[in-house]
Amino acid sequence: MDMDLKTLTYIAVFGSFALYFAIAWWARAGSTSEFYAAGGGVGPVANGIAIGADWMSAASFISMAGLISFLGYGGSVFLMGWTGGYVLLAMLLAPYLRKHGKFTVPEFIGDRYYSKAARIVAVACLIIASLTYIIGQMKGVGVAFSRFLEVDYGLGLGIGMAVVWVYAVMGGMKGITYTQIAQYVVLIFAYTVPAVFISLHLTGNPIPQLGLGSTMSDGSGVYLLDKLDMVVTDLGFKEYTTAKLGSSVNMFAYTLSLMIGTAGLPHVIMRFFTVPSVKAARASAGYALVFIALLYTVAPAVGAMARLNLMNTIEPTPGQSLVYDERPQWFKDWEVTGLLKFEDKNGDGKIQYTSNDDTNEMVKVDRDIMVLANPAIANLPNWVIALVAAGGLAAALSTAAGLLLAISSSISHDLMKGVLTPNISEKNELLSSRIIMTLAILVSGYLGLNPPGFAAGTVALAFGLAASSIFPALMMGIFSKKISGHAAVAGMCSGIGITMLYVFQHKGIMFIPGTAFLGGMQPNWFMGISPNAFGVVGAIVNFSVAFIVSKITGPAPKEIQQLVENFRIPAGSGSAHNH
Repeated sequence: MDMDLKTLTYIAVFGSFALYFAIAWWARAGSTSEFYAAGGGVGPVANGIAIGADWMSAASFISMAGLISFLGYGGSVFLMGWTGGYVLLAMLLAPYLRKHGKFTVPEFIGDRYYSKAARIVAVACLIIASLTYIIGQMKGVGVAFSRFLEVDYGLGLGIGMAVVWVYAVMGGMKGITYTQIAQYVVLIFAYTVPAVFISLHLTGNPIPQLGLGSTMSDGSGVYLLDKLDMVVTDLGFKEYTTAKLGSSVNMFAYTLSLMIGTAGLPHVIMRFFTVPSVKAARASAGYALVFIALLYTVAPAVGAMARLNLMNTIEPTPGQSLVYDERPQWFKDWEVTGLLKFEDKNGDGKIQYTSNDDTNEMVKVDRDIMVLANPAIANLPNWVIALVAAGGLAAALSTAAGLLLAISSSISHDLMKGVLTPNISEKNELLSSRIIMTLAILVSGYLGLNPPGFAAGTVALAFGLAASSIFPALMMGIFSKKISGHAAVAGMCSGIGITMLYVFQHKGIMFIPGTAFLGGMQPNWFMGISPNAFGVVGAIVNFSVAFIVSKITGPAPKEIQQLVENFRIPAGSGSAHNH
């Protein structure tokens, strides 16, 4: 007997929550070192899995394949940018930061630039970027809950916030690390199982990565991507395999901005402080790349196959559209959430889906539903659909927890202990970080209920903000001995300042989903670069300002240059002391 979908979903979702709570209780933090950095005792494989979960947010799980399925080739900037940035972080930043041996990114910046001002500016930049990023996660939680538990979006968001609160506030980094390992397992199963089924059905090849380049299983000998190109161009959309995001300059800037933004994201950098040594930091970076690749190489297949299935549902035979009253159950389910909308413009009772806004009757197809609706569109069994719901939530919650930890530690450890109340006891510091984390959850929940724009858009913006402020400060701090404190502060302020200015000036354009967001160039864009891709320009401004100011105010003092020398030379290479 087949259990109904709702029951199965409750079992999958709340079963996984119970697991997270149990783990958090088992690994709760007793000291600030455990709260911020898990006591530095996490092994490289475990840390690699946790980085993978922290890394793959709701944007990776829910939005990315949805974007690829609607943008086609242009959606690949997310794959290239996020993965490339991870390599950058692992090679250029993580080992040196681990060698310096502090808990947080602002603390490193404060030490290296010998200035409280630099530390405060770094905290401000970190909070702006992290909060922007959390909004995307909260949107993911709301979408997944409202559909699968059939509750209101707001209530779904509330449940998600409560769950994060329990294990993040109780466990700190130690609890979050082990919870994220469980969440990774849930999310990777939830992502690949439906993909294998669908690939097998469409192409006869069980490996989705290969299925994407295979011929259709209907014996026609047509390749999957060629078939998809035919289907979408018939309806007047841009050809799938060549569609770009604006100009080539914009594609390049977008990719680069996502890359260096990734390398400047504090919640991922913090994960490298949880391992016992520099060697383990390098190893966990390698493992994490493997665990991330499992999902990232499947995403293009999921995106393309979901789009093909959607088109085939709406137009089962060429030129013959689906009659609205005969629409399948999944269609009705998503209509309830308001993320799928049909409007019969010509009154013939059939669904016309075209790229022309005047005749297109599918007035709303929210990209964020593609991955979640995919198993149902493909008629997969209910347990697969329930698994996907649990996976989407795991992805959103694991990233949200990491971000909240980054925010609370930067306020309690960097602002309070570092600047405002240096004599605070460890017990009170731990208490204050828990209170601050609670406040951060409330703020992010409010922003999730009243979100500025759609999930993937706000996420791309968070990367731009990190790219223009934190990444350059870290790079110069490690690779230039002479950059002074004044220079770093001036650079960070001007970089994030110009990026935010540009975004707010063009915010109307940036957050319109659909055509305007992708449609060619806007006349008043700087060199045709979209606001989401502007972080790279902000970073260039940041570097330039810092170098100019450093030339004027003179280099960093000798002892700081010595400090940089120390964490640049790997331990045990003769001239350095082995810790």
